[in-house]
Amino acid sequence: MKSMRDRIPVCPHGTREDIDPSLIIALEKLERESGLALKFVSGYRCTECNNAAGGRPNSAHLRGLAIDIDAGGSGWRYLLLSFVVKMGFRRIGIGRGFIHLDLDLTLPQDVMWLY
Repeated sequence: MKSMRDRIPVCPHGTREDIDPSLIIALEKLERESGLALKFVSGYRCTECNNAAGGRPNSAHLRGLAIDIDAGGSGWRYLLLSFVVKMGFRRIGIGRGFIHLDLDLTLPQDVMWLY
């Protein structure tokens, strides 16, 4: 099985080293404690790729501190969110088909938003 770092998507202009180690550690713990096989849809993005994806100008994706996880069905999404909250993630975005998590301490904390 691939390492967590190798499973996180990186835009064509970035490298795996652009992923913050704290994100990797948090995702490994989330997967281990939840027992869920996480599928990632977006990770590190450069400014150009972030703009093309419709990301915010100050997105945590730009700093390798954010991940979008495939949300699957409603039951799977509920299970994932229950572990995310229990584990202390403080920035959560809920989109149609994905859950955004980030660890960026420069952005507002204890927030949950919808896309």
